[in-house]
Amino acid sequence: MTTIQASSAAGPGGTADTVDTHCPYCSLQCGMRLGGTPVQVRERPDFPVNRGALCGKGQAAAAVLSPATRLTTPLVRDGGELREASWEEALERTVAGLSAAQRSYGRDAAGIFGGGGLTNEKAYLLGKFARVALRTINIDYNGRFCMSSAAAAGRKAFGIDRGLPFPLEDIPRSGCVILVGSNPAETMPPALRYFRELRENGGKLIVVDPRRTRTADLADLHLQPVPGTDLALALGMLHLVIADGHRDEAFIDARTTGFEQARAAAMAHWPERVEQLTGVPVEQLTAAVALFAEAETGMVLTARGPEQQSKGTDTVGAWINLCLATGKAGRPYSGYGCLTGQGNGQGGREHGQKADQLPGYRSIEDPAARAHVASVWGVDPDDLPRSGVSAYELLDGLGQDGGVRALLLMGSNPVISAPRAGRVTERLRALDFLAVSDVVLSESAELADVVFPSTQWAEETGTTTNLEGRVILRRKAVDAPEEVRSDLYVLHELAARLGVEKGFPDDPEEVFDELRRASAGGEADYAGISYARVAAEDGVFWPCPDEQHAGTPRLFLDRFATPDGRARFAPVTHRPSAEEPDADYPLYLTTGRVVSQYQSGAQTRRVPELNRAAPGPFVELHPHLAEQLGAADGELLAVTSRRGRAEAPARVTDTIRPDTVFMPFHWGGAGRANTLTNPALDPTSKMPEFKVCAVRVERAEASR
Repeated sequence: MTTIQASSAAGPGGTADTVDTHCPYCSLQCGMRLGGTPVQVRERPDFPVNRGALCGKGQAAAAVLSPATRLTTPLVRDGGELREASWEEALERTVAGLSAAQRSYGRDAAGIFGGGGLTNEKAYLLGKFARVALRTINIDYNGRFCMSSAAAAGRKAFGIDRGLPFPLEDIPRSGCVILVGSNPAETMPPALRYFRELRENGGKLIVVDPRRTRTADLADLHLQPVPGTDLALALGMLHLVIADGHRDEAFIDARTTGFEQARAAAMAHWPERVEQLTGVPVEQLTAAVALFAEAETGMVLTARGPEQQSKGTDTVGAWINLCLATGKAGRPYSGYGCLTGQGNGQGGREHGQKADQLPGYRSIEDPAARAHVASVWGVDPDDLPRSGVSAYELLDGLGQDGGVRALLLMGSNPVISAPRAGRVTERLRALDFLAVSDVVLSESAELADVVFPSTQWAEETGTTTNLEGRVILRRKAVDAPEEVRSDLYVLHELAARLGVEKGFPDDPEEVFDELRRASAGGEADYAGISYARVAAEDGVFWPCPDEQHAGTPRLFLDRFATPDGRARFAPVTHRPSAEEPDADYPLYLTTGRVVSQYQSGAQTRRVPELNRAAPGPFVELHPHLAEQLGAADGELLAVTSRRGRAEAPARVTDTIRPDTVFMPFHWGGAGRANTLTNPALDPTSKMPEFKVCAVRVERAEASR
């Protein structure tokens, strides 16, 4: 139990001895209450998203506040080792490293890599720092690895990207929900109640997943496709919708365009062909279409399963087509939504961390967008850089000709989380200079020349935007250790030392007020959202263009956000994954999460009770495959792809397909799943293909 004392400056939002705030982990951003000495997590039943419920990670969140688990002073590298240093030395070394790279190789030799867990204020100021203080094109963030395919497909179809275009409370009132590649029982357990309530209300739940997960156990129908074939499955369902007369012609005519092209693609994916491609029997395909099409209302919700593919944008587009063809979009209790992953995965991609975006979800190539943001920033629009490369492309080019030579890494741990992680680790080592700002000494921070100890969720105030598009306020509840500073402080000090003394405040509310002005008129318009409103209203949904506007919990009820107000069908067709099994690598690998760890595990792996529940990596495989290998449950297995080898104990279960193995990606070392994964990129979103690659599996002892 942590011995951190509650802050006397915690401010309003709670009771006399507690502070209302939010969980540091997933995109639900569950409400919680912190109080007591030592500080403890308590329920906050009045917050509408989780209504008091918390998963094990949330319940244990206070443990990461302990000085014993986190960074407490700046570190610099001398003689190959990191040592404690003053803030002045750490900041000066960082400015020297960034400046030296730019002098030697040009402005774009300095780069920024951010994180989907950073607050809106940090994400905004980080993007501004790249464009104004460094004037580099090279900025992207780890959210590119999470929601980018869904974002791209959503913008193509609807003209705007917001994870859910409706609040979570609408899910139980729908007639049928299809969950594609999502396992909320493990990834966001408090959300599972919405799906239980759906079934209690008479609604149907269909789960699409190569594994029979705890979520799939709840379903009325579980479809178990071959990894990488979700696109074919969606096309096959659309084929049956059309062939069986389930399409909503009035909706298609009044509110969409492009149906004929989508229809032609779907008709080439007849049920028997789709069964061959996906392994899903025709009878199950037909049953799924009947449940969805015959329900009065319906939703399709995707997560990383269909999105983390080299065809993820097209795959999500195909599932959106299913909603549009059946009239289940732009109506109450219907529509397509993405179950965003990271804590601020939504807000983090709206305000400037992505290579091609400016605040408000504006395109950095749009002259009007550049002019608006430049006016807020007080710079010439012509001085703003243009688009840079995506996250994996940026990491893959580190330390090479034309690539980034000096990198500021903030709130991300790509040594564990990036695809082909062995290659990424090599590239980080090849940098002339690396600075990392983080809460803990992550595997990536261990490679740095300078490490800044950053304040975290309960030690600072700031906003995040959850998967519903609800902007919420995390309040400061405890004081950070004496030598720990906010990322906003780091950016303020670095900018000043780079000659930009104004425009980088370290007060979060001041930053947010500037963000509001910069986002005004954009797709993600926060202009009418203030700290006071967020606190008073338990969050405000964007877009919210002015302070008299109520916010927008439900999008698209009158029109879609396209120029003509109509949704666009996606003319997509199935294609294989970038890497299919063959004689040398005969099995599919898919990756994911477990309930007691989070993302790269940098924080959760420091919490004893979470480690007891999930102590390390494993290889999940079917009994038939285990028998072929002569492997017993718990025996060490070697999993090899064209990119490397990982070892972890066997977990034998009949809940997975016989042609597929599963590994969680939270750990480094020999069991690092992302040593194996394929960095093949979606051509639109630049999402790597985490969810499917070809591997061989052997007993580790025998393979040696």
